[in-house]
Amino acid sequence: MALGRAHSVAVTGVDGLLVEIEADIGQGLPSVHLVGLPDTALQESRNRVRSAVANSGEKWPDGRVILALSPATLPKVGSVYDLALAVAVLDASGAVPCERLAETVVLGELALDGRVRRVRGILPAVIAARNAGWPTVVVPEPALAEAGLVDGIEILGAASLRAVIDWLRGEGALTEPSGDVPVPAHTGGDLSEVVGQDEARWALEVAAAGGHHLLLTGPPGIGKTMLAQRLPGLLPPLSDAESLEVTAIHSMAGLLSGNQPLVTMPPFVAPHHSTSATAMVGGGSPAARPGAVSCAHRGVLFLDECAEIGTKVLEALRTPLEEGEIRIARRDGVARYPARFQLVLAANPCPCAPARDVDCICAPLARRRYLGKLSGPLIDRIDIWVQMRGHSGASFSSENAESSAVVRARVAAARRAAALRWQEDGWTTNAEVPGHVLRQRFRLPHDSIAPVETALRMGRLSARGADRAIRVAWTICDLRGADVPSAQDVMLALNFRQRGAQ
Repeated sequence: MALGRAHSVAVTGVDGLLVEIEADIGQGLPSVHLVGLPDTALQESRNRVRSAVANSGEKWPDGRVILALSPATLPKVGSVYDLALAVAVLDASGAVPCERLAETVVLGELALDGRVRRVRGILPAVIAARNAGWPTVVVPEPALAEAGLVDGIEILGAASLRAVIDWLRGEGALTEPSGDVPVPAHTGGDLSEVVGQDEARWALEVAAAGGHHLLLTGPPGIGKTMLAQRLPGLLPPLSDAESLEVTAIHSMAGLLSGNQPLVTMPPFVAPHHSTSATAMVGGGSPAARPGAVSCAHRGVLFLDECAEIGTKVLEALRTPLEEGEIRIARRDGVARYPARFQLVLAANPCPCAPARDVDCICAPLARRRYLGKLSGPLIDRIDIWVQMRGHSGASFSSENAESSAVVRARVAAARRAAALRWQEDGWTTNAEVPGHVLRQRFRLPHDSIAPVETALRMGRLSARGADRAIRVAWTICDLRGADVPSAQDVMLALNFRQRGAQ
């Protein structure tokens, strides 16, 4: 009896777990048996692996081959184990030495001719291998730039099974990452292209500076979508840690390209209003894939025509808005995806949505029901509400509006001030600060907090809404370069929570 071993990685959410693959060649009719809770794609790998080995010039064993994936109780999903299965069989048959293989994690799908194909989740898999203490990982050559983002582990790229076999025998070399990562520029248009709408532009700047959620209402064609698309251009680039975190999510979603393996700018995700709850928060079978809220992590999730989105979809946003992550429970475990994003909602005031309010033909009950899909608990989690109105002749104004670069500089300065204030606790934006910290350790003077207390006593504001108004007040304070929010800052923040309700 001959026994061979190889190692790969199972990725659940953005977390990876090392999987040991054992190949046993015994007596009996030629056959291949796969055990260890494989899914359909992994069951089919028996045929892919056998053909790839034969087409790579190696002999497949004539006996009964048993392939076991451990831990046996962990469901194995996908084709990432193909390459590891092949080299485990070759190790068991004595076709390759085991010295290098014993210290290497192997990832990749095999084509019938032996080519190694790219799979999803390479980046979190490589991170898991590094954290487990493995010195080397072999990945598909098309994913080499993505895997090369991880430090502290040797990354090698393989174009074919033949190349891996030669490397294991010491007869050839695998490709190493070049280390060159292209840096993208800000895209999505410039804020100078938006004319008029001074209040909405100011609200967008405050939202960018503090990481606040934003609701824009107004007639169609007034610039709601145009403003939302320019919000990512006001945000600072992602830090190294944030880039890896976002890239890992996009790797699991299959959104990375070979030309741009690293996500360095805040993502902008805008699902259609007919999207489902699963597509919004993530899910699927057998493996839970990231949804729109996770793909927008550290960036902007824009829901245009939000009044047309299903109620269940909108209510599913509550947990990620509050906790900054989404947990998808399945029979075999829970997949966790980060989901700390800025939510921007845009809606018309009513179903007929005329250019002027006086031309509306909707009944009062229809107008209330239209925006009624945005429930009170969801609206309470929105920091800034803006009702946009048309300005005659604004589209033909000759005035030059501020560019995104000018506003981005003010936003960056405000974010630096906030990060310095909260650095001991690890928060980077005002929107992340818990309410009890604002009420106790950083309590505002009585004159400043009086408008919030008055709104609470009169029932115009909930406790959550009060916390969010104080967060916005801190952001306004940071934008004007002050140390402590004034009563005027608090009044402006409260005003932002009332405009959208008119």
